[in-house]
Amino acid sequence: MIISRLLAVLLVSVFVIAPATLISCPAYAQEFVEGVHYQKLDVPVETQDAAAIEVVEVFSYACVHCKTFDPSLEAWKTGLPEGVQFRRVPAIFDKTWAWFAQAYYAAEVLGVSDQVHTPMFVAIHDQGVDLRDPTLMAALFEQAADVPPAEFTQVVNSFGVRSRVQQAQAHGRAYGITGVPTLVVDGRYKVDGRMAGNNSNMLAVVEQLVAQRQQEASADSPAP
Repeated sequence: MIISRLLAVLLVSVFVIAPATLISCPAYAQEFVEGVHYQKLDVPVETQDAAAIEVVEVFSYACVHCKTFDPSLEAWKTGLPEGVQFRRVPAIFDKTWAWFAQAYYAAEVLGVSDQVHTPMFVAIHDQGVDLRDPTLMAALFEQAADVPPAEFTQVVNSFGVRSRVQQAQAHGRAYGITGVPTLVVDGRYKVDGRMAGNNSNMLAVVEQLVAQRQQEASADSPAP
């Protein structure tokens, strides 16, 4: 009984280690299994920076599960070590999701992503604001980030933003996205809440995959 309790304490202590420590550790426990807890993409997808390990969240402001998952993800990504990059790619399944993707990229172009990210989730899912209405979306940008409505309207309908939306749609197809939130590691592996067991557990799976990619990169590096 005493041994069992000690093992339980040790197991708990492993999972409360900071994410950065887990990711930077040279060896990782093979806790999660390909084809069960995560899936390897048939064709790797090019990442933005080949020199870094990329973690992508495919998400939508229309998704309440993405909203619920977001605080955990936001806290987790602040502990990423050097050489690991995080970014988001909006999922696009219909016109509404495409419009929210436009708003996401408009925020990027305007440099106000941090100011409007959480307010968009809150407005849609907590306050019942119909942000499918461009006027209400513009009002949110003005209230949360001091962006004049005319400027928002110009940017959200710009060629550059629409091009980014098309690229996001192409990435979603390449990743084989069928639901969100989904996390993609280095354009090679994807995991969602169903595979991981729940949304929070996705982060533990991603940590293992990042550690795996770090080891592979280290093994491929030429000896000094």
